[in-house]
Amino acid sequence: MRLTVVYQRLVRADRSDQSDSEQRATAHNGTRQLVADALQATGDQVVNAKTVLPWLFTALGVPPGLIGLLVPIRESGSMLPQAALAPCVERTRRRRYLWMLGAAGQGVGAAGMALAAAVLDGLVAGVVILVALAAFSLARALCSLAGKDVLGRTVPKGERGQITGLTTVLSGAVAITLGLGIRLLGGAEPHPAVLVWLLAGAAALWVLALLVFLGVREPDVEPATPEETQGWARRSVQLLREDRTFRRFVLARTLLLVSALSPPFVVVLAARQGGGGLSGLGPFIIAQGLASLLGGKWFGRLADRSSRSLMVWGAAAASVVIVGFLLLLRLPGMPSAWWLYPVTYLLLVLTHTGVRVARKTYVVDLAEGDQRTEYIAVANTAMGILLLVAGAVSGALALLGAQAALLFLAGLGLGGVLVSRSLPEVSHSS
Repeated sequence: MRLTVVYQRLVRADRSDQSDSEQRATAHNGTRQLVADALQATGDQVVNAKTVLPWLFTALGVPPGLIGLLVPIRESGSMLPQAALAPCVERTRRRRYLWMLGAAGQGVGAAGMALAAAVLDGLVAGVVILVALAAFSLARALCSLAGKDVLGRTVPKGERGQITGLTTVLSGAVAITLGLGIRLLGGAEPHPAVLVWLLAGAAALWVLALLVFLGVREPDVEPATPEETQGWARRSVQLLREDRTFRRFVLARTLLLVSALSPPFVVVLAARQGGGGLSGLGPFIIAQGLASLLGGKWFGRLADRSSRSLMVWGAAAASVVIVGFLLLLRLPGMPSAWWLYPVTYLLLVLTHTGVRVARKTYVVDLAEGDQRTEYIAVANTAMGILLLVAGAVSGALALLGAQAALLFLAGLGLGGVLVSRSLPEVSHSS
């Protein structure tokens, strides 16, 4: 009973249609998923392809060309295989075991990075760490797919977004602590040993997470047969072609990349103003943590009310922030104002926090059962491809300057507003 009380204080919802036993079951499962996801999110702050891993590469003397592969491998690697993995998930009766397998794979990947950083340097270290990161991302794909499905099976609508939001809050607190800790322990040039120990600690967190997730109690649902899950590629294309609502969601999610792809360009512009050293990166790491800490729980509740509206407002806010930032840069003296860049970064990652919680909640609420699994898998595989395309276009435009790339991304966000508005409501309150 105490666990139920704690859970219901953290996750607010109308439970008038739930019996006492159903409320206890939801609290049991929701709490375990919240803790496991929080442990995973803590590890994510260490295995971060935008901050920690680039620092590690620099400290190890890895060629700069390999640094550019970190984000594409990390992000696309966790999305591209999901449509192919979906049949395996659908044929599995207890899907928490797949999440645990993915968590174990992430732990092994993080441990491999730590070992490589401890004994190697230069090009060899970079290649081995990239291979370990690829394995890590593939394991993450399994966690992403199975985790959303388990959440949909064990936690009712109206509570799922808040669990995602609370996880985001905890990861934000970790990011702030990590940023401050690296500054204190490493100074201007953090020694690789500090990051090696951080990676080893992250590996241990995934082991702990899988042990927590083992306690989730799933309903006894009959799994799909091998015959029902054949032809995943054909069915993926068919789903995108025939399901109009799902196709619009994938398009909206693509346009919502404005909030994901724009922050690094703000960092690039700051670096050109003399903030490119490690000490200059500190405010951006703290800003990222503040965004998660401030927005996670709040956005979770908004997503449970209307994840569609949160996507609309998130896309609009990101575009407005970018346009405002570009206009301020044209004012005399503003390009050298050190505070402008971390403040803009904070607003963008705060917006991305809302968008991320909204799109995750929307796709979980959009369908039930194995259709949810298929939706999540196909959406993520499509996004893995589209992420590479959008990243390539914005990267090419960056040759003309970071401001040109930001202008392109602001246009994407405005398109995201229009497409997101056309989606139907699927949230608990609709």
